[in-house]
Amino acid sequence: MIPALENYYLEKEEPTKSCLLTLREIILSQGDYITNEWKYRMPFFCYKGKMFCYLWIDKITKQPYIGFVEGNKLDHPKLEQGKRSRMKILRINALEDLPLKLIENLLQQALDFYRDGIIKI
Repeated sequence: MIPALENYYLEKEEPTKSCLLTLREIILSQGDYITNEWKYRMPFFCYKGKMFCYLWIDKITKQPYIGFVEGNKLDHPKLEQGKRSRMKILRINALEDLPLKLIENLLQQALDFYRDGIIKI
C-alpha cells in the first residue's frame, strides 16, 4: 500500500482508526476490481480505475463518513447531499456498531451504476 494512504488510516486516533480500517475492508470486499487509492490527499476506492467512493472525517463532528461519487443517483434518507452537486455522504458514528447492511446495500447500488454501464468506465 502507498505510504501516504496507509498513514492516513494509522495516524487517526481510536475509535476512528478502527472504524476507517473496518470500512476499508467492507468496501474492498464488495467485489472484484475494487482498489483503494490515494487521490486528492484522501483514500478513494475505484472500480476498474473509476472513482466510486471515498472515506473522510467531518471537520466539525470529527466523525468518519463514506462519500459516494455518484451519490446524486442514490436515493436513501440516510444520505446527505448538502451543497454538493454530485456527491452524497453517509455519516458513520465510530462509537456505535456499523450499519453493515445499509453500507453494503449503498455500496452495491453505487457499484451497479458502473457495472450496468450507467457510469462509463
